[in-house]
Amino acid sequence: MHPPLTLHRHPMCAEIIEDFQKCHVDHPIGKFFGKCTELKIKLDRCFRQEKAVKRKVNFEQSKKFKERLQAYRKEMAEKDT
Repeated sequence: MHPPLTLHRHPMCAEIIEDFQKCHVDHPIGKFFGKCTELKIKLDRCFRQEKAVKRKVNFEQSKKFKERLQAYRKEMAEKDT
């Protein structure tokens, strides 16, 4: 199973998504017998890569936020004393 195949949510995988959807339209019966399986595998790999990139970006943002929060807390603690 894959997430919804909306192009705006998966810009890195847009070309593969279009090919996969075209395969399903071109082969309405064949899709049940593995006609589009190769594209499905490529799509799954692309989604994994995309998720890894997003995870890395989110981790970096989280790290920066935690540093700012600690600095703010330290500043507030010094202000109170």
